Amino acid sequence: MQFIIFLLPLLAIFLMMRSQKKRQAQMQSMQTALQPGSGVRTIGGMYALVKAVNDETVELEVAPGVVAHFTKGAIAAVLEPLEYDAIINGRPAEDESDEAVEALDADADEKPLSLSKDEAKDEAKIEAKVDAEAPESK
Repeated sequence: MQFIIFLLPLLAIFLMMRSQKKRQAQMQSMQTALQPGSGVRTIGGMYALVKAVNDETVELEVAPGVVAHFTKGAIAAVLEPLEYDAIINGRPAEDESDEAVEALDADADEKPLSLSKDEAKDEAKIEAKVDAEAPESK
C-alpha cells in the first residue's frame, strides 16, 4: 500500500514532464517553420508577416513599411496563408453560408441609429400624428 502511495506522485510528475516536452517540441518545430512571408500571431495577439528570421529574433512587418523585432518565443502561432488573409482583410471564412452574408447585407441597408435627441423628438412627434390620424378600429 505504501508503495502505491509513493508511486502515484512519481507517475504524476512523469506525465507532467512528458506533456511539457511535447509542447516544447511542438514550439520548436513551429519556430523552425518560420519563413519570410509567413503570417504569424504573437503571444500578445498581434498579427504580422515575417520579413526576416535571425538566430534568436524575428523581424515582423506589422503594417506596410513598419518592421518590429520580436524574439522567436513571442510567436504563438504560424498561420496558414488563407487563415491569415481572412483575419487581416476581414474576409469571411469559407464555411460561412451565403445566407449569413445576405443577412448582413440586409442589415446594412437599414437606416443607421441616431443618438441625437432632436431627431428622437421629431420621430416621436411624427408617430404621435400618425397615431392620431389613424381611424380607431373597434
